[in-house]
Amino acid sequence: MMPDAFHIYPIGVIQKRGDAVRIEIEEKYSDAFLGLDDFSHVVVCYWFHRNDTPENRNVLQVHPRGDRNNPLTGVFATHSPKRPNLIAISICKILTIQGTTLTVDRIDAVDGSPVIDIKCYIPGTRLNEKVRIPGWVKTG
Repeated sequence: MMPDAFHIYPIGVIQKRGDAVRIEIEEKYSDAFLGLDDFSHVVVCYWFHRNDTPENRNVLQVHPRGDRNNPLTGVFATHSPKRPNLIAISICKILTIQGTTLTVDRIDAVDGSPVIDIKCYIPGTRLNEKVRIPGWVKTG
């Protein structure tokens, strides 16, 4: 039987000032940075906090990227910030690590987004086979 709720606690916050993106982690998690400087990229998990309303959690279909020219699509087939659980994931290039501050090149998040986890990015753990995507997805 699945539990009714899970508790996820923020470990830090995303700070965006112009082009600068800093991820400030709470001091009590500073030891978790050990070895991260050996990696070039991280996977940042954060919360779409500005969309956390009962209405947005009940949105199940959207036009991807807010473009009505894209077909109506289920949120599980999009990266929409409106979804039942507002977890977001971005792969970011590490620029610097200083103390409990991780500076990255960019992130698809807004200033003040709560960080819920950081993982090192290991390419070999991802699919290395041909990937199929719909026509509305523009890559590159």
